[in-house]
Amino acid sequence: MTAMDWLVILPVLVLSGWALTVLLVDLWIPAKYKFITPLLTVLGLVVTLGLSLSKFGNPQSAFNGMVVVDGFAIFLDFIFLVSGLGAVALAYRYLRRMGIERCEYYSLLMFSISGMMLMTYANDLIMVFLALELLSIPLYVLAGFVRMEVRSEEAALKYFLLGAFSSGFVLYGIGLIFGATSHTELPAVAAAVGKSSANLPMFIVGAALLLVGFGFKQAAVPFHMWSPDVYQGAPSSVTAFMSIGAKAAGFAALMRVFVAAFPSLSADMSWVLWALSALTMIAGNVIAIAQTNIKRLLAYSSIAQTGYLLMAFVPYGNNQVLGDTVAAMLFYLLAYMLTTLGAWAVIIAVEKNGGEGLELKDYAGLGRRHPLLGAAMTIFMVSLIGVPPTLGFWGKFYLFRTALEGGFVWLALIGLLTSLVSAYYYLRVVVIMYMQAGEPETADDLWLRLVALTCAAAVVLLAFMPGSVLSLAVRAVLQIL
Repeated sequence: MTAMDWLVILPVLVLSGWALTVLLVDLWIPAKYKFITPLLTVLGLVVTLGLSLSKFGNPQSAFNGMVVVDGFAIFLDFIFLVSGLGAVALAYRYLRRMGIERCEYYSLLMFSISGMMLMTYANDLIMVFLALELLSIPLYVLAGFVRMEVRSEEAALKYFLLGAFSSGFVLYGIGLIFGATSHTELPAVAAAVGKSSANLPMFIVGAALLLVGFGFKQAAVPFHMWSPDVYQGAPSSVTAFMSIGAKAAGFAALMRVFVAAFPSLSADMSWVLWALSALTMIAGNVIAIAQTNIKRLLAYSSIAQTGYLLMAFVPYGNNQVLGDTVAAMLFYLLAYMLTTLGAWAVIIAVEKNGGEGLELKDYAGLGRRHPLLGAAMTIFMVSLIGVPPTLGFWGKFYLFRTALEGGFVWLALIGLLTSLVSAYYYLRVVVIMYMQAGEPETADDLWLRLVALTCAAAVVLLAFMPGSVLSLAVRAVLQIL
């Protein structure tokens, strides 16, 4: 262990150290100056983002190869840190409005982002598990941040119990893989399997258990049970961050581990991934139709989006399409981050104290009374369907193209049909906003409007330059292959 090792993971060290600093500094900040705490959080996230982006194009490894900082990790770091900045903006006045403003919110947020970043750096299964716990435990606490509400506490308990259960699967899977190969480093695991020196049945079972653990974080069917209740019970600003960060971290682990350590299992795993993708797309979209609560609707929408991402990953063992697979998933995660963050900004603006304002009927008249928020929400719903001219259209286009290149035509057809199904419940929100009478009140929060309008503009403008975004994703992918 050298000083260079610590420099490689400097972004994570800075952010986790900043989280501790903010927690201590807040003790000396007077009540009327508590706005300094979120400002310090923003400063820490921006500094970390700058440190991370400075490493792009210069892949490095540390701690005897246990950690790798490459373009793939930095691309995902950008998603995590920008979603963190958005989460701070969403929470700034929301926490005060809901009477739950406490400094530990921001420290827990930064600790969780540190775990997400470490997840993308992990090149060893032990590091994967440590990162998984570092990102998960703060989210368990944040989910129950509204201590006086039973619904929030129930969400936290359910998330914690099922999260601990899934972590057990990951840990047991790591143990089996180590027993089968005598290694936990991802390249060494792949080498042991390639030389036929591994216990293959044990290795396959271990890989399957890891897939279960990652599937929980991604909210893939049938590991999605926690998602609707946690989304509904957790504070909306927490749900917004969780819906982006936890999902992206789960896919980061899936891509890193399966591409680096399990390429030889692609023939065995492809049909498992095929089934997971199909079930997730079908269940998420069909059940979303019956939802009347906007938070539960977006929970099932998030489950469906997991299915589309898995669809692109099915042919990961085909070297001819592997680069397109990972690049398409990175592209879609970026599009999903912008779309989802903006949608939650609108939801928080409409939400009232006591969990009111979260039914679809509460959006009646929003498009006429608050035209900017209504237009932004329309853009987000259309982007989630995958209709041009939005970034979501290009994201789904690249995912579907990858599935077709891999030869999974029927899976792509299922994805297309379920996208048509999703148009019903997404457009229902638009119809209610513009075609039903109502006088909805929204929070007087400049930050919510800024996030919503900025994300809406990015979703539309970047749709006219998808090649530039995809080229960045491709550059990031070249360093993981």
